[in-house]
Amino acid sequence: MTPMLVALCATVAGGLGLLGWLLASSIEPARARTIENLNRGERSAAPMVAAASRGKLERFARVATPPVLVALLERQHARAGRPKEWTVARLLTLKLVWLPTAAVLVALVALARPHPALLIMVVVLAIGTYFLPELLLLSRGQNRDEDIQTELADTLDQMTIAVEAGLGFDAALLRVASNGKGSLANELTRTMQDMQMGLSRRQAFQDLSERNNVEDLRIFIRAVLQADAFGISIGDVLRTQAGEMRLKRRQRAEEKAQQVPVKVLFPLMLCILPVLFIVIMAPAAMSLVETFSSVTM
Repeated sequence: MTPMLVALCATVAGGLGLLGWLLASSIEPARARTIENLNRGERSAAPMVAAASRGKLERFARVATPPVLVALLERQHARAGRPKEWTVARLLTLKLVWLPTAAVLVALVALARPHPALLIMVVVLAIGTYFLPELLLLSRGQNRDEDIQTELADTLDQMTIAVEAGLGFDAALLRVASNGKGSLANELTRTMQDMQMGLSRRQAFQDLSERNNVEDLRIFIRAVLQADAFGISIGDVLRTQAGEMRLKRRQRAEEKAQQVPVKVLFPLMLCILPVLFIVIMAPAAMSLVETFSSVTM
């Protein structure tokens, strides 16, 4: 084994080990905080120094990362529901740790003078790994938007029933948020918390609209804000919006059902039809070959 290959393996193993340690340290953060609180009276200065070092590393990672990438990561993190196990500071630290590891890896591969295609593949892999947190958060955010879009019609129906039963809009919103489950219920709970902390209803709903990329939710928020501004009955607005959301949900289901034949067409042509042709035409072709052979003989 050449020294270059040994150094390359050591670098990759070290980088993967450090990434694994950071990933392992992010598992069950609530349990780690609970153990830390239980041992608060007995702990030495070492955990405090370690926590301070992690805080300095996270602050340095935020400063060293370009502001555009930090803003992009924070926006994707908010859209994904701000997962507690993957904070923005932790993700920035992972990206910062990956930079020197990727640089050393690319340099060692380049010094080995491999085929240009291999070098390009390694560079693309390093860049893709650097932007992997944004891609994962984007995927999680898209799934979360779909969940919110699906839950919106039922949530509006519940709010309409609560308002028609005599509750105010804020009380109906609080009841639906406390009794519901899922992404939309969590967003409504946060909106109510913002209002309880002193934000106006308009500002809290505008923040809700900015945190999520769901057009139906934004339409509902605009309708509520307009009703609040012009004194329109909130019950009529909720009833109208609930009917429109149910209609849109049914239309989306019909659209997906109409897309099924088109999506099935390519697998049918590439995988099923060739096999059918072989099964049907092979015996006829073999019979023709045997007949032609007997005639020529």
